[in-house]
Amino acid sequence: MPDKPSGAASVVLAHDEDELFPPPSWGRREQPSRAGVLWALVAVAAALAAGRLWVAPLIDAPAVQTWATVFVAISVQALPFLVFGVALSAAISAFVPASFWMRALPRRPAAAVPVAGVAGVVLPGCECASVPVAGGLMTRGVPPAAALTFLLAAPAINPVVLVATAVAFPGRPEMVAARFVASLSVAVVVGWLWARFGRAGWLRMPARPATAGEGKWEVFRRSMEHDFLHAGGFLVVGALAAATLKVVIPGGWIAAVADTPWLAVLALALLAVLLSICSEADAFVVASMTEFSPVAKLAFLVVGPMVDLKLIALQVGTFGRGFAARFAPVTFGLAVGVSALVGWWLL
Repeated sequence: MPDKPSGAASVVLAHDEDELFPPPSWGRREQPSRAGVLWALVAVAAALAAGRLWVAPLIDAPAVQTWATVFVAISVQALPFLVFGVALSAAISAFVPASFWMRALPRRPAAAVPVAGVAGVVLPGCECASVPVAGGLMTRGVPPAAALTFLLAAPAINPVVLVATAVAFPGRPEMVAARFVASLSVAVVVGWLWARFGRAGWLRMPARPATAGEGKWEVFRRSMEHDFLHAGGFLVVGALAAATLKVVIPGGWIAAVADTPWLAVLALALLAVLLSICSEADAFVVASMTEFSPVAKLAFLVVGPMVDLKLIALQVGTFGRGFAARFAPVTFGLAVGVSALVGWWLL
């Protein structure tokens, strides 16, 4: 039989046991008062009543039905092209070797610019990926003028975007041709301007990310996941904005802007900058704006893949603030002017 503790030891042991066990109230929440529970029930009942009286009737309102129809139509039409475009862009990032660019592009910047512009047709990519791709080209020795031309051309004239434009504008092949001609022209002119007037101090060369140890399929998976999450979010925002503009803005205001040719072109060009819609989906958004002329819609399609808020932010982070402050305004001005000229010629 073990010896029993002495009197002093038993006091210490009892004190230690009191510290080992929590108090009776440990882990228990204070019970709310009956008055608090009553007021909570009253608030829930009031919210349900208000929803029944004021929100439910709006569901059957024609404006809400129109908003829902436009939003769903834009999203459903654009989503397959968005997925395919993002997958193709990720495949190019993962499986096209860096040496390809050095073999494909001429060494002289003036000659490399148009070749880089045409390369946007056969090497498509979303504008979300165009900035890092252009930075990667520069780190591989591609002239900055050619890399910037590819940055502007690839998301605007690749096959996925052109097919999406044809689907969004059925029976209007001239809209596809106008988008191709105007976008390629802007990209090449901007590239030549940079080759002639660009300064090395205006452009911060990006650091090449380390990809050692990563397999090609892992690069493909990460690229597709990143681009889809970013582009899909902007698609939803664009569809919401287009549907809201369709319902909220009075028809008289839209008609007044749409009836003034220069104002309509400028308004849709600025709207493209603000909405920042992925190029695989922008045609479906602007096609729903039936009040505007084809020339104004063309300005939206040309400006969007080249100058928008997300691209400006990416350019600042990749190439520096001084670069974006010069590159974005020049590109925007040329895109608006060339869109007006090409639209007047082809549309």
